[in-house]
Amino acid sequence: MAIYQIDAAGHYREIKRMKNDTRLSEGMGSKNILQFSAMKRTIAALKRFKAEYNKLPNVTVQAIATAAVRQAQNQQDFLNNIKTEIGINVRVLTGKEEAYFDYEGVVNRLKIRDYVLMDIGGASVEIIHVRNKKAINLVSLPTGAVKMTERFHLENKITAVDFFSAQQYMIETYSKISWLRHPVHYPIVLIGGAARTLARINRRQQHFKQIDQIQDYQLTRKQINATMRIFLSDDLAQRQSINGLDSDRADVIVGGLINLTSVMDFIDSKRVIFSDGGVREGIINEFVQRYL
Repeated sequence: MAIYQIDAAGHYREIKRMKNDTRLSEGMGSKNILQFSAMKRTIAALKRFKAEYNKLPNVTVQAIATAAVRQAQNQQDFLNNIKTEIGINVRVLTGKEEAYFDYEGVVNRLKIRDYVLMDIGGASVEIIHVRNKKAINLVSLPTGAVKMTERFHLENKITAVDFFSAQQYMIETYSKISWLRHPVHYPIVLIGGAARTLARINRRQQHFKQIDQIQDYQLTRKQINATMRIFLSDDLAQRQSINGLDSDRADVIVGGLINLTSVMDFIDSKRVIFSDGGVREGIINEFVQRYL
């Protein structure tokens, strides 16, 4: 949850952010059924969020759901439970909407004009081809960190067979996206939970004092590959001890970042640029434009 203060001119600033990792997509399987335990964790998090925003005056709540709910066969049951227990209506974004809001949330934070924007989430990954600061192509793929981890058994000690199978699956997936062959050598602008984790680990290794300030931070392909080699050589317990890697993300980090390393190979990208913007900021931009 992000809370923004908006002035009469439409300028906004973030004043508070809270995060609870609820793993809503955990255990959905091939039938895409939201699991009771995951829904319960998510509703508990929403109740904690509500307790905070209820302390503030003049609050407008914009609630969105992304890939896990978008893909779920029992989506409506979950949304009805949220309405009953929290009292809010949730807007379920389509894949294209999520990708576009990602673009809206970062485009004005970056100096570069041409790049491939990538948002790695738990259930999906959004990829946007940006040229001259315009989003010209976008796609949402069901290859998020949790999905890939569960499908290819990437949570603990990772075998060469499982990793190779996951890589092949990613390349086959990208090969079906005709426009993804065009932005060759473009830098990747990376957002999402896996992005923040990758940036924090490397900033800590480089002895930055403020490891969470990731806007415009950059890593080379060589640096990213070196970090991935560490993840692949470690088992889960060893990854959980890595500085900068949250222990509750250690089991899905490879499943998330294999999206990045595969797309870098596919378009021969040499560097990654991190941004702290994303879908939330895109939603706020839409809200400001529509209502102020």
